[in-house]
Amino acid sequence: MDKSKKLIGVIILLILIVCGVSFYALRQKQENKEMEQLYNVEKEEMENEYSTFATQYDELQVQIDNDSIKEKLEEEKLKTQRLLEELRQVKASDANEIMRLKKELKTVRAVLRSYVVQIDSLNRINAALTTENQQVKQQYHEATRQITSLSAEKKSLNDKVELASQLDATNIIITPKNKRGKAEQKVAKVKNIAISFTIVKNITAKTGERTIYVRITKPNNEVLTKDNGTFPYENKQLTYSIKKYIEYTGEEQNVSVYWNVEEFLPAGTYQVYIFADGTMIGSQSFSMK
Repeated sequence: MDKSKKLIGVIILLILIVCGVSFYALRQKQENKEMEQLYNVEKEEMENEYSTFATQYDELQVQIDNDSIKEKLEEEKLKTQRLLEELRQVKASDANEIMRLKKELKTVRAVLRSYVVQIDSLNRINAALTTENQQVKQQYHEATRQITSLSAEKKSLNDKVELASQLDATNIIITPKNKRGKAEQKVAKVKNIAISFTIVKNITAKTGERTIYVRITKPNNEVLTKDNGTFPYENKQLTYSIKKYIEYTGEEQNVSVYWNVEEFLPAGTYQVYIFADGTMIGSQSFSMK
């Protein structure tokens, strides 16, 4: 009887042991399955991150003009792509490889973050330099505009000074005379044409010897001349009738010149033009019948 009880007890103990082992094995298998599922999810998330990082390296290369940094970004991108391929080849059950690639992912993330900060800083510096360059260009254009304006003002002032310094002939009197020196209107009796005028006072005009040119034109606009002498006027050479040198002092000065008639003169209206320093300083007309 005692032996039977002992045998039954042993059998029950064995059954309990088998049940415990089976339960443990089943539980372990369940845990392994759950862990594998977790690793699969984690592996998929890591693959997405690696892929995203590789794309971000491409985007960073577009944002920077520095060739040295571009080269380093390309190296990091290739490294990220290599790790991504390793991850895709690893089985979810290989916990050690998963953990290694997870650590590598942290490194990739940190490196990428450092490049993002560096490139952002460089871009801000470039933006500041671009703004400064634009400001310098604007200042240059403004300075150029001011210089141009000053040059125009200077030219205008010089023109005004030059205009103010020009001589001016007034009180122009033209008297045709006969052989007795009397005023004569009949052209056939005229032997001499007396021309007198006053050069007005001008303190801005330069003093010294000046050349006065008198140009007399007949009714048909032909110029009276003895030697076909010319003088410069408005980029061309004009024929003069009379040339006279005067010593100009800046004060009012009376000038007289004469044309001795040695040619046939037709009746009609004649023009007298007076020039000095390349400028016409006076004109007057007279008639003979």
